Amino acid sequence: MKNFTFTSESVSEGHPDKVCDKVSDTIVDLYLTKFNESRVACETLTTTNKVILSGEIRGPEIKSDEIEQEVRNTIKEIGYEQDGFHYNNLEFYNYLHSQSTDIAQGVDSSGEKDEGAGDQGIMFGYACNETKELMPAPILYAHKILEELAIARKSGKENGLGPDSKSQISVIYKNGKPSGISSVVISTQHDETLSQKDVKEIVRPYVKKVLPENWVCPEEKFYVNPTGRFVIGGPDGDTGLTGRKIIVDTYGGAALHGGGAFSGKDPTKVDRSAAYIARYLAKNIVAAGVSDKCVIQLSYAIGVTQPLSIYIDLFNGDQKQVEKVENLIRKEINLSPKGIRELLKLNNPIYKPTAAYGHFGREPGRDGSFTWESTDILNLFEKV
Repeated sequence: MKNFTFTSESVSEGHPDKVCDKVSDTIVDLYLTKFNESRVACETLTTTNKVILSGEIRGPEIKSDEIEQEVRNTIKEIGYEQDGFHYNNLEFYNYLHSQSTDIAQGVDSSGEKDEGAGDQGIMFGYACNETKELMPAPILYAHKILEELAIARKSGKENGLGPDSKSQISVIYKNGKPSGISSVVISTQHDETLSQKDVKEIVRPYVKKVLPENWVCPEEKFYVNPTGRFVIGGPDGDTGLTGRKIIVDTYGGAALHGGGAFSGKDPTKVDRSAAYIARYLAKNIVAAGVSDKCVIQLSYAIGVTQPLSIYIDLFNGDQKQVEKVENLIRKEINLSPKGIRELLKLNNPIYKPTAAYGHFGREPGRDGSFTWESTDILNLFEKV
């Protein structure tokens, strides 16, 4: 199809599921700060004034009080000081426990055995030249609108907004390229003194700021808080769980997706690290001008070092070019869990910022975050 409309959604850091993702990644960062070879698989559940942690840990002993304080700090940073969900008043339950020794023996290196994958699974990476970030336009703009609203809220510029919000952007494609929008949906928690019209006028300039010039949808297709009221939000309005927004985390449905979530997992888990390396490779391939878009699939087996398969689609019908790219990757890139971690420097505590507004399409940070968004190996593919 050349002419079509495609829609993606995003959710803010204050969405109940994203609160859980952010809390789970807080635990990952805490353990990696103490010992950068820690193993973490943390799941979080939130509901009215309650946060519950569960999962498996292998690393330094950290007192529950310290874990609890880090969680409360994260919830405070998000902005929850509401009667139904308050960082200082919520009940905290910690059910983290030791990792299974059966899993550990398959993952750890020993003797002649190199480190293996932490689980079986399939992971996808994708890039396209629709935007300068080499991301699909619908999900990128959906993220950026919510991020701008969060910045305005936290700075005090927009005091009437709450932490919980969602966006949905429908992008019109002509000849396969994004050319405009047909509708925008924004639902954002707000102070009870604000009307639906008030909220719409607060949101409007941030939508306009993010979208390309002249991308304006009809006023009747610009929906803000369609129910008319959104005062009760966050975990008080809806239960949250880690890993329930995996399409939001990646490409907004515009590309294939693996079976696993990212947040709460240390980088030995290929659900996370292999998805990052696949994005890194796909982005560098597109940045090098090899193709307009690229998808890469990697598959792993628990305890096995190298991927079982590599699948590449350049969407141009050139099988010989695909074979050249695959051979280059196999020759030049170590796709073992340890090789991925070392190449992308994933053993650093860099994960809390990834939990909201997408794991992809972000700027690499001075703190070593989002290394998989660098285009520092595009010269590897330029002559393909």
